[in-house]
Amino acid sequence: MTDAEAKAEAQRIIEENFRPEVPVVPHIPTSFRDDSPLPAYGDTPPVHQDDKRIVPAWAAGIAVASIGVGAGVTGIGCGAWLVLQGLASVTLYGVLMVTLPCAAVAMVATAIGGAISKARSAVTTNVYEGPVTQNTQINNTSNQRGMFSRTRNDVR
Repeated sequence: MTDAEAKAEAQRIIEENFRPEVPVVPHIPTSFRDDSPLPAYGDTPPVHQDDKRIVPAWAAGIAVASIGVGAGVTGIGCGAWLVLQGLASVTLYGVLMVTLPCAAVAMVATAIGGAISKARSAVTTNVYEGPVTQNTQINNTSNQRGMFSRTRNDVR
C-alpha cells in the first residue's frame, strides 16, 4: 500500500470510529395543524384529533394511590389542626363549663350516698353509771453499759 493509500485509509478509519452517532428518534408530533379551508361565515366545524397516549397500568395505580394518600393525610392534618386549635383556646370559662356537669353529678351522688348512710345507721345510746377509776403504773428500766444506753418505759 502506498503512502497516499495508507493516509486515505487511516483518515477513513478515524472518521468512521470517531463520528458522533446520532440516535434515531422517531418523530412524534406534539401539535396539530389543521390546513383545511375555513368557511366564509359561521363556526368552524370540529376536526377529529387522534389521541394515541398510552398510560401504563402501574402509573395510573400510583397516581390514584397518591391522590388517596394525599386526601387522607390532608384529612388527618385538618383534624389535628382542629384539636390543637381547641386546646390552644382553653379559657377558665371553658374549663368551668366542661367540668360543671361532672361536679354536679358527683355532688348529687355524694348527697344520695350520705342520705342512704344516715338512714341505715342505727341509733345507739350507751349510758354508763358508776365510779370511774384510772390506774397508771409506770415502769422505768434503764440499762447503761459502755458507749450505748437503753431506756425502756412501760406505761400501763
